[in-house]
Amino acid sequence: MISVSSRLLSPQFYAIQRSVVKMSASVTQAAVSHGSMAIKPPSHPTYDFKAVIELALAEDAGDTGDVTCMATIPFDMEVEAYFLAKEDGIVAGIALAEMIFEQVDPSLKVEWMRKDGDYVHKGLKFGKVSGNAHKIVVAERVVLNFMQRMSGIATLTKLMADAAYPARILETRKTAPGLRLVDKWAVLIGGGKNHRMGLFDMVMIKDNHISAAGGIVSAIRSVDEYLKQKNLELDVEVETRTLEEVREVLEYVSGSKSRVTRIMLDNMVVPLENGDVDVTMLKDAVELINGRVETEASGNVTIETVHKIGQSGVTFISSGALTHSVKALDISLKIDTELALEVGRRTKRA
Repeated sequence: MISVSSRLLSPQFYAIQRSVVKMSASVTQAAVSHGSMAIKPPSHPTYDFKAVIELALAEDAGDTGDVTCMATIPFDMEVEAYFLAKEDGIVAGIALAEMIFEQVDPSLKVEWMRKDGDYVHKGLKFGKVSGNAHKIVVAERVVLNFMQRMSGIATLTKLMADAAYPARILETRKTAPGLRLVDKWAVLIGGGKNHRMGLFDMVMIKDNHISAAGGIVSAIRSVDEYLKQKNLELDVEVETRTLEEVREVLEYVSGSKSRVTRIMLDNMVVPLENGDVDVTMLKDAVELINGRVETEASGNVTIETVHKIGQSGVTFISSGALTHSVKALDISLKIDTELALEVGRRTKRA
């Protein structure tokens, strides 16, 4: 079993300077305010974090608002609530949590003793929010839903990235609908590297394109002609499924000014009955390519197999499981932390 490890920060609160970030599509171009410790969200021309947060808050509030809060909590009550880790992992979503609290009530004060990408252990208090109790409780579930999902992605990414070295680990477009940049941001926080954001920022010639175009060389040639005609500067990746397809791509690329920058080696990792994998075909493909373009292994990538794949010589390893099969990291936000820890100890969660 590969363990999560990360250098812990000294046990003191880092009061993170708050700032109002203009939440438009351009927010992905700017650092979220955490000073020099920021891990920026990936860039996207149309993604709107503010709209995503508003939708999450609106589906919780409905057309009435939090009836339980209105019934039980005096509107002017001020409290402090603490973030508690209920299991070990990599924390992510701290910067996004600040955006949510800012959107719910700019007067809420948030402090952290960990930052995005840091290791947290079960039972650790790693952050505090203080201010209006009603507003804190209203924001609580939305904040935790994002943080738990992002932390789960970051934790798995950290494990996979460490095991894959020297290859780099990538996610895919297999993200939760509407949460593309949230999921991909979590991958960055966990130490991974982003694959393409969508259909617009990279040409990726896959099996269906190849079949429809009449073959792998025809597909590449069509892409090269289209990019030249439209005067577009985009990286081009082509999926190969056999060594013969790899040879076809290399022959075409060597005899033309092709835009191909990466070859995907799909399902060239062969699972064995004993649970191991055979990477012979993958290594043969890497040897054929011989560094002429980047390489990406895809298929049969798990935490158990990724190390062996990473030793094959590929540049990248892509895994849809980083985002489509993530297990959320258990985190809570509690006003009465002593009682929460007592319950946690009773249930072996703190």
